[in-house]
Amino acid sequence: MTEVVLGVAGGIAAYKACELLRLFTESGDRVRVVPTAAALKFVGAPTWAALSGQPVATDVWDDAHEVPHVRIGRAAELVVVAPATADVLAKAAHGIADDLLTNTLLTATCPVVYAPAMHTEMWENPATQANVATLRARGAVVIEPAVGRLTGKDTGKGRLPDPAEIWELARRVRKRGLDRDLSRLHVVVTAGGTREPLDPVRFLGNRSSGKQGYALAKAAAARGARTTLIAANVTLPDPAGVDIVRVGTTEELRVAVVKAAVDADVVVMSAAPADFRPATVAEEKIKKTDDGTPAPIALVTNPDIAAELGASKRPGQVLVAFAAETHDAIEHARAKLIKKRADLIVVNEVGVDRVFGADHNEVTLLGADGSTAAYAELPKDDVADMIYDHVVRLLERQVADDGTA
Repeated sequence: MTEVVLGVAGGIAAYKACELLRLFTESGDRVRVVPTAAALKFVGAPTWAALSGQPVATDVWDDAHEVPHVRIGRAAELVVVAPATADVLAKAAHGIADDLLTNTLLTATCPVVYAPAMHTEMWENPATQANVATLRARGAVVIEPAVGRLTGKDTGKGRLPDPAEIWELARRVRKRGLDRDLSRLHVVVTAGGTREPLDPVRFLGNRSSGKQGYALAKAAAARGARTTLIAANVTLPDPAGVDIVRVGTTEELRVAVVKAAVDADVVVMSAAPADFRPATVAEEKIKKTDDGTPAPIALVTNPDIAAELGASKRPGQVLVAFAAETHDAIEHARAKLIKKRADLIVVNEVGVDRVFGADHNEVTLLGADGSTAAYAELPKDDVADMIYDHVVRLLERQVADDGTA
């Protein structure tokens, strides 16, 4: 049983924390809810007490003989603040402790996850961004807010991510402990399969579900990275803690990746872009001919995005490519590794009912240094962490080489 502190700040999204609390308790965690006084304006103390089975207090003077402002933080194995308002982020960044929650944050020595929720202007304000940067630099995980409907008629970035996704990210953070080996880095991940229009209703595409890419994005966020996920035709729930860019075609994917890669430290090309596209797109639905013989479709080759990134790769930037093959996988992957100038290529054999859409993956990693590492079938979440373990070693080696030079 894990001791979890769920901090709740005073925002309209406080009601969503009830669902997050349920997910923690149903997974067997012991949860102590520590709301701010403002949070109780939205959800009352009896609700938190009933759902958690634990007493609820906001003031350091409540049950003072038990020294709660120190005891709660010391006992915690994970602290999650959801929603985290601009006020709480500012107090945490500057070490202000004027209630039980902020005192708990000062005394906690365990992983801390903040899930911000506020209006877009408040999130984008330089003061808030500076506070977020400070907290991240100290090892805290500050989740990127979601984009969507806010209070009233407002829409924009600042919405609390889905509680299930917050819980999933918190689970990953707890598993890794205080290890944030991707903190201060920008990781770009592509996921899904592109679709090339043939006419207004048809397209050329592939079977990629985006599950491995989404697992990679979640893992990067849990390891402390600022994460950009470029998703092509994926229907999975938005992962918490990442910026999502949605694309459809290979050219749209190329434009988005090239833009995001400008300041990226790591680029992971796990999407499945179509190799070909129709030379022309019919303006109307293509009809069957009288004799049933289909008209030939002329195809042209799409750009090789990974190769383009490899050719323009900055010193110190790590490029991870993927090779999904139906036969002779290692041989084809070695050729791709050289052609794309990648630092690492992830190889798997694919086919109908194999890898695409599955929750597990069996991969081999080939390094530009000639290294080979084969892994038996693993959950895609574990595959993602294993890939980043290799990436971290590459980054450390580059730093060491630069120091030697």
